[in-house]
Amino acid sequence: MIDSLQAVEAFAALGQEHRLRIVRALVTAGPDGLAAGALAGEVGVSGTNLSFHAKELSHAGLIQSRREGRSVIYTAAYPALSNLIEFLMRDCCQGRPEVCAPAVAALAVCCSPPGDTDHV
Repeated sequence: MIDSLQAVEAFAALGQEHRLRIVRALVTAGPDGLAAGALAGEVGVSGTNLSFHAKELSHAGLIQSRREGRSVIYTAAYPALSNLIEFLMRDCCQGRPEVCAPAVAALAVCCSPPGDTDHV
């Protein structure tokens, strides 16, 4: 679970267009992540700019990097992103589950096990 200060830091890091695109690209890429060059191309930034933005996102705990040979592979920090969503949605309903239903339904589609059509 994250606190307010950590949430502010994460949202500040996401409050820049390229950084938001980096995180979205990494979430889409899945747990294998993307090599730095591929990520830079997908987001439309130079390698130097990618490194700058990735450092900010990494400092906020939203992405991770690892070396594979000569490549740097970036991945989304799924637990941190989940905690950020939980922070936003905690106590959202106040006894009215219909308020949260659209968010829950959207997450159920992407998070349901393969072959599970009950949530689609």
